[in-house]
This record gives sequence, C-alpha cells and structure tokens, in this order.
Amino acid sequence: MTLFSDLRWRGLIHQTTNDEGIDAWLAEKQRTLYAGFDPTASSLHVGSLMGLLMLRRFQQAGHRPIAVVGGATGMIGDPSGKSDERNLLSKEQLQENVEGLGKQMARFLDFDDSKNPALLVNNFDWTGNWTYLDFLRDIGKNFPVNVMLAKDSVKSRLGRGEDAGSAGMSYTEFSYMLLQAYDFVHLSNEYGCELQAGGSDQWGNITAGIDLARRMRGTQLYGLTWPLLTKSDGTKMGKTESGAVWLDAERTSPYQFYQYWINVDDADAGNCLRLLTELSQDVIELLDIARVNDPGKRESQRRLAEELTRLVHGEVALATAQKATEIFFGAEIADLSDAQLTEIFADVPSKSLSRSRLGDGTLTIVDALVESGLSKTKGEARRTVEQGGAYINNRRIEGIDALLSTEYLASESVMVLRSGKKKYALLRFE
Repeated sequence: MTLFSDLRWRGLIHQTTNDEGIDAWLAEKQRTLYAGFDPTASSLHVGSLMGLLMLRRFQQAGHRPIAVVGGATGMIGDPSGKSDERNLLSKEQLQENVEGLGKQMARFLDFDDSKNPALLVNNFDWTGNWTYLDFLRDIGKNFPVNVMLAKDSVKSRLGRGEDAGSAGMSYTEFSYMLLQAYDFVHLSNEYGCELQAGGSDQWGNITAGIDLARRMRGTQLYGLTWPLLTKSDGTKMGKTESGAVWLDAERTSPYQFYQYWINVDDADAGNCLRLLTELSQDVIELLDIARVNDPGKRESQRRLAEELTRLVHGEVALATAQKATEIFFGAEIADLSDAQLTEIFADVPSKSLSRSRLGDGTLTIVDALVESGLSKTKGEARRTVEQGGAYINNRRIEGIDALLSTEYLASESVMVLRSGKKKYALLRFE
C-alpha cells in the first residue's frame, strides 16, 4: 500500500489540489512538505496531533517534513474557523510558546535523520524585518482582493457583520492569508518545499500560497488537507469539562491523557484508531470486529490509549497511567506519591486529619470510615467491616478493632479508603 492510499484508507485526506496525480507524484522521489502550528500556547493539544502525525507519516515514508511554528502569523491570529478575533500575544510570550512547541515536536519527528531530517522553522525569521512598504510592494501587489474575498474563511466572517454581534474582520486578520501564503513561497525557495498540508479549515490559506507562488515565481506547488478531529456528534475531539487535553504532562498528566482515550465512545474509537495511530489496517479491522462482538471489553479504547500515551509521553508514563487505572478498579496501592494519588482520586471526597492520630491508638477502621464520610454512623461502619466491604489502599481490613498507623499510608501522607466495590475516599494526615 502506498503512503497516499494508506492516508486515504485512514480517512486522512479531505481535499487535494491534484486528486488523480498526487499518488504517483509522491512515489516519483522524495518530496518536501510542511505543516504549520499556531503558537497560541506553550504546549500543543490533541487537535495538533493530526498535523504532527501527518508529518511523521510522510517522514517515515521517506519524505522530508518541515514544521513551521508561526511566530509571525501567531502575532496576528488565523481567522479560519474563528467567529471572533483573537487576543494578540506579546513577542515575549510568543517566543516562550515557540520554544515549548519545538521541544514537544521532537517526540514525533526525527530532526537528526541522515536521509530526510525534519526541520523546525519559525516564520518570524523571514518576515520580522519587513517594512510595511516592502510587504505591500513584494507581496500585496500579487494578491487580487477579489480572490481573497472569495475565500470561505473571509466570507463567513464578513457575512456576519456587526448586526450579528460581530465586529466583522480587522485588516490585521485579513492580512493573515498573505503572510501564510508567503510562507509557502519562502519554503519553496529555500528548501524546495512543494506540498503544504493542513486541516480542512486551512484550504483557503493553502490555495492562496499556491496562487502566490505561481504569480511570483511561476512555480507549481500542491496542497492537501485532513479532516478536523471531531466526535461522531460533530463536537471537537480533545475537549473536556476542565478544558483542552494538552500534550504537555504538566497541563494534562499522562494518567488524565490515558483516561481521555480509554473513555472514548464506541462510535468514535474506530475513527481515532485510523486517524491517530500507526497500527496497521489488519490490526485496526480486527479491533473493529472485537468492538462489535464484545463492546464491554473496550479493546479498541484500551489500544488507542496505549498507543497515544506511549507516543506522547513514553513507556514509563504509559506504565504509570496503566497502573493508576488498575488501582481505581481495585489493584493494591503502593509506591505512589501524594501527587499521583491526588490525581487518580481527584473526584473522590477527602478529609484532613492530624498525623498524630496515626500514633496515639485512637483511630480505628470504624472511625476512619465515619470520618471519611464513607459511613454515616459507627454502626454502619461496623457492618461494612464485618461483611468484608472495608478496604485501605485496596486491601481488605479484617476486624472492627483494627488500629490505623503510618504503616497504612499509601504515600507520604495519604490513605485511600474504600467501601464496597467503588466507593472511595481519601484521608490526608498533616
């Protein structure tokens, strides 16, 4: 299977500028392509995975990928797919974000490959010294305004107008297309880049770059887009009640990242396996069958979570996330930190007690169940213990007179109590 036919099978091709010839064109020789990444934050998020993995797939197939971080275009803000203008970032904040994104990209792309090393560039490097007159003379004169106005990203914003509660589109945003279009021309000149890839909302910007290269250099360039990463109900993938799912472990921990994917709906699991993993067609189709025959096992979601957590965070983080998941479903708890336990049990009740109570012989399992809120009365707590339903750190406690000491701590200062199968609470000893 060729690279393009694999991309097509996975559903990763939304549009191309040469549907009939691009497969053979890619097979002729090594091609250089680029995709852009918006530095609005110091970390990429789940939505960025499509672009990162597209570049990765091309590199693994022998082509040369360029990741463009938009230090210049990020100062303006891409209007594509947006209903309102974004707040502008300072140069200092943008530089910090650019550096953060570069570090994350190294997990996906090989910048040291001897045959087709990936390249990371910042478009501020070739646009930052322009004067306004230079920009108008060299770039602006090659852009027919009627062509710009015909782009969907522009029409949708202008069409709303002020009557719809929108300020329309500023001249700053309107200029974004010119800057991104020139990126393609510059990369073609400097690195022989012939193909731009982007999300389906970037089609207007991509074709603008192709048109600009033809007008300025007489060069033929190409473009392709992938579909936006959405759920079956049409909402964006990678959004939770608490916000975006980030690729930075400090913003979204490996455990939270793993949990997001393991809880994907059956209706979305197959699509995610195709779009976001490097599993073969045969493996994915077997998982499709398993999902239909025994959806309760959630084999697709488990494999999806494993593949993505390994790719984004590494083997060690994956093992920790898997261990944390097992703990929540009853595995014994040991060798974890306060922070890890707090994260795993973020949504369960907790209470702080004096650490002295672990050494003065006054805290029994019955008292602990009551003080944690797992039992309303001591009588209820006694019955829970006698019926074998009381656990500390997922180990059953026998005997209503069991005294709790520091030996029962699961970490530096946290004890995990459980009543029955899934009713948890934390006691913190400070």
